[in-house]
Amino acid sequence: MIVVPVLTAGVTLRLNYSGDPGDGTRTRGRDAIWLGHAWVDGRKDDADLAAFATRIEGTGIKDLYVHAGPLEHDGTLPAGRYPRAKWLLDAVHRTLPGIRVQAWLGDVLATEGPDGLRLERAASRTAVVASARQILDAGFDGVHFDLEPLHSGDRHYLSLLDDLGALTGARGARLSVAAHQIDPLPAAHSVIGALSGSEKWWSQKFFGQVARRVDQIAVMSYDTWMPLEGMFGGYVAHQTALALEVTPKDTDLLMGLPFFHESDLGHHESAETVEAAVRGTRLGLGRTDRGRERFGVALYVDFAARDGDWAAYRAGWN
Repeated sequence: MIVVPVLTAGVTLRLNYSGDPGDGTRTRGRDAIWLGHAWVDGRKDDADLAAFATRIEGTGIKDLYVHAGPLEHDGTLPAGRYPRAKWLLDAVHRTLPGIRVQAWLGDVLATEGPDGLRLERAASRTAVVASARQILDAGFDGVHFDLEPLHSGDRHYLSLLDDLGALTGARGARLSVAAHQIDPLPAAHSVIGALSGSEKWWSQKFFGQVARRVDQIAVMSYDTWMPLEGMFGGYVAHQTALALEVTPKDTDLLMGLPFFHESDLGHHESAETVEAAVRGTRLGLGRTDRGRERFGVALYVDFAARDGDWAAYRAGWN
């Protein structure tokens, strides 16, 4: 009889996608975009940056998460991973005043397999902090971490964020993280974890604990398994509301937009559209905290984006 709850959930999500977002639910000028490694390894040049500057002109993009990793499994970061960082930083600060460049660092965690970064090891966490210091010494305006799969309630991750926050706070830099989605139903992460061995979501409580430790938290609100656009939009609206409820007013909350195109079990291209994500984000914002200023969207990812994605972002959000 599993069909009944599935159909009920589908109807609920579709209803959550209805209505008018209304005024006051557009960009606050705090948006971000994830940029690929080509920006720091020599494949991009001044002409590419000029084209990118034209692309984002008139939008709310404030932060660039530029891939400068990945980290090694011991938490270290070889300096050779980002040989053109100085060119990029100088060029962005010169041609795009007010735009911040954060180093996007990530790694696979050894939470669901034998290989990867082990946050339970104090030496690994110390190395990650040293890597962040290394990035700030290179001139980046902040550091953005995407560590996956990260299980809900991981106290070692919270400890790492405390140490990273002490570093970035002392340096006047930004600390941001990519976050898993929040349990759409109570304890969903525990149930899925018990059945599959892989947790998809975080508890709302854990999301709030992470959000209180960072300057920005960007929800990876894609790869949702939703098969229809209306269901996806309703799901994003629900995720937006859940995140708003526990994110402090002094933390930037960003909802991820799917600027990529592929179809698999987790992501259906026809369903997970930029239009639906933007509309869902606006609906969740309007219903939950319309006046919130520290809010935006994050675009994933520049090298997979199409003109239609940019057009939908501009038309729906800016």
